[in-house]
Formats: sequence, structure tokens, C-alpha cells
Amino acid sequence: MVSLQNLKEVIVSSEDFILKEIKDYVYRGNVLLPETANKVVVFYGVRRCGKTFMLYETFKKHPENSLYIDFEDDRLDGFETADFERLKKAFFELKPHLTNSKEPYFLLDEVQEVPGWEKFCRRAVEREGIKVFVSGSSSKVMPGEIQTELRGRSWNIELFPFSFVEYLQQKMIDTDSPKILHGRESVAVKQHFTHYARWGGFPEVCLADSEFEKRKILREYLEAMFFKDMVERYRITNVPLLDMLFDKAFSSFSTKMSLTAFYKQYHENMPFSKDILFSYYRYMLQSMLLYEVKMLAESTYKRMRNPAKIYPADIGLCRRVTSADIGRILEAIVFLELKRRGGEGFYFSGVHECDFVVKTGEAEFIPYQVCADLHDKNKEREMEGLKEACKHLNRKQGFLLTDSEEEEFSFDGISISVLPVWKWLLQKT
Repeated sequence: MVSLQNLKEVIVSSEDFILKEIKDYVYRGNVLLPETANKVVVFYGVRRCGKTFMLYETFKKHPENSLYIDFEDDRLDGFETADFERLKKAFFELKPHLTNSKEPYFLLDEVQEVPGWEKFCRRAVEREGIKVFVSGSSSKVMPGEIQTELRGRSWNIELFPFSFVEYLQQKMIDTDSPKILHGRESVAVKQHFTHYARWGGFPEVCLADSEFEKRKILREYLEAMFFKDMVERYRITNVPLLDMLFDKAFSSFSTKMSLTAFYKQYHENMPFSKDILFSYYRYMLQSMLLYEVKMLAESTYKRMRNPAKIYPADIGLCRRVTSADIGRILEAIVFLELKRRGGEGFYFSGVHECDFVVKTGEAEFIPYQVCADLHDKNKEREMEGLKEACKHLNRKQGFLLTDSEEEEFSFDGISISVLPVWKWLLQKT
């Protein structure tokens, strides 16, 4: 139990910190909030991607009628489900003018620390007219993990590290200006993209000045993800196996990963069961450290039987185990952007392969091929994969994204748009 006085102190100090210390924040794109529906808004995503700042942003838009609480605050140790009612009382005693208001905002950070939070949030939204926004770094706040009391009553928004547009905005670059695509300004933007492709989009990493700081921050993120999000959360017993799986996954990004092949390669030197291996891999997916892209197929069985391609939550996570493979890095960046834009993605595999076919409408698929550059040795392969995917999907246009080439041409009656990845990232959706 936490006393009423302690709760008031936390409320006041949190408000003071947000209003005085949080000066600027980057507008996050592709975040659609409910306009009329009474839903608990749930921000979820990989650790350190900016969920807390979404709550700060909401607070600064409504400073007179907002409550912000971080449940990892040591002053809230011992907070129990019953304390939510005491928290509400503390807030309305501090702001009595809101007692009969229909517009108070409750912003609850790291809410997964309190058992039974879903019941309170549901009651606050449905019966008391409170707008509730919650966030958490744990997979416990993912849509599949939320308890029955909140299913169908939550508005779930997955957040990611900065997109390239958000990265540029943080650098105070006007991403609406057409000048950034051409001439002198485009050179500077391309240089920014080189840094973005090297270090990724975690906000704190983007703000760090030196390479030493960036490496240190990313190393600490990986350690926290490994121990807090995996070992502690899922009570991992075979830590060496998990470490080996981490290295394998983050060095095999943008490629197909076969757990059966992994098992055959390592189980004789380090005894473990297939069930444990598959469980650990599933935990990595549930913790949003990795994403899968499955093969395009009408049959669910065929999709499940073929290995998925894997991509990291941010390219910065792969720094410690990968070489500078620009083609795979570009592919991972494109995947994350497609995911931000809400498309459902698959890879195409026929005689040739195409990196992504993305469902954008009710039945419309758009093919994307990604490579570092086009040259005599790979041009036919890249084109054939894109062409085969277009014909399979009955599409007359496909996109080929590279590091620097830009052109338009037709290939066997199919229009091919070749664009640098950085320019494609800046296109409005």
C-alpha cells in the first residue's frame, strides 16, 4: 500500500519534471488515436523506443487535466491494485476542478508492474469518463498478452524506434521541403542516412554525440533486453543457449533462419532439446526483439513449413555481431518502414525470390526488391525475382530499392521504379 501523501508527492513531482525538463519531442508519425471510441490506449514496443515520450507528449497537450505516473518509481514500491482508487483520490484532491470533468487523462507508464491494472483501466474509461493511456516495456502489454478484461476494449499502438523522417526531424531538418531530395541539401540528407543505417533509430542513440556513447548505449540496451526481457521475464535456465541464439539471430538478420538447422549444428556440443530452443525463439518474438516475415502462400501449412526471414527491432541491435553488409542493412530498414506503415508483409519464393510483397489494401499486394546496388552480376537476378512476383500477383509495377541508383524502366511489360532507400523513406504515405 502507498499512502495518499506519497501519491500526491509523486503526482506533483512528475508534473513538474515533464513541464520543466521535457523541452522538445519528435512528432511520431503513423500513430492514430481513437477519436470517439472509449478505449484504453496501449502503447507497446521494444524497450527504449519512445513509449514514455508519447505519454509526455500527451501530458504537455493537456497539462491542466493530466496525471502521469511511472510505476517503476521507487516511491511506488508496494503499489497494489487497490491503490488505484487512492491514486485517483489523490489526483482529484490536487485538481478539484476536474472532479466533474469528462476530460481527465491518466497516463500510466510501466503499468505491467501492477497486477490487475486492466480492470481499473476498463472501469475508468467505461464508467468514469477518464481517458487512459498506458505503456510498458514488457511483452505483458502486447495485445496477445493483455488479460481478458481488456480485450476488445483497448486501442493498441505499436511503437518503433525513430523512422528516418523522425530521425531527420530530431536533427531539425525540414522533411517537408522538396530541397532535401535534390542538390546540396540532398548530400547532407544522404550523409544523415549513412549514420542512421549504421546506428539505427533508438532515440537516445540518435541524440548521443560520440561513437563511444552510441556503442555504450546499444550495448546496455542489449544487456537489458537479454537479462530483463528474456532471462528474468521467462525464467530462462539455459543461459548459454539463449546467448548463442541471440548471436545467431542478430547475425542472420534479413535472411531465412531455420531452427532445425541450428539444432543440428549446435546440440551435440551443447545438449538441449528442440522444445527449449523453439521456446526461447518464441520468447524473442514475444519480446519484440525480432520480427518474422513468412513466405507468401495460400496454404497456412506451406507458410509454416518454410523458414521465415527474420529482422531486428532496430538495426542498431546488430552492431556487435555483424559485419557491414549494406544490402542486408538496407533490407532491414525497408522492412521496419513497411511495418511502421501498417502493411502485412511476406516474401515471395518461386523460381526466383522477391524480398517483400506487402498487402496494402483489401487485396492489393505491392512487390519490393532491395539490394545494395545494381551491376552486371546481380541485375538479372534481382529483376527476375521482382518480375516473377509481379506476374504472380498480376501487378504491372514493382519497386527496386538500392543505396543510390534512381531510374524508371520497363521490364517485360512491367514498370520498375528504382529508388534510393533514403528517398523512398521520405515519400509521404
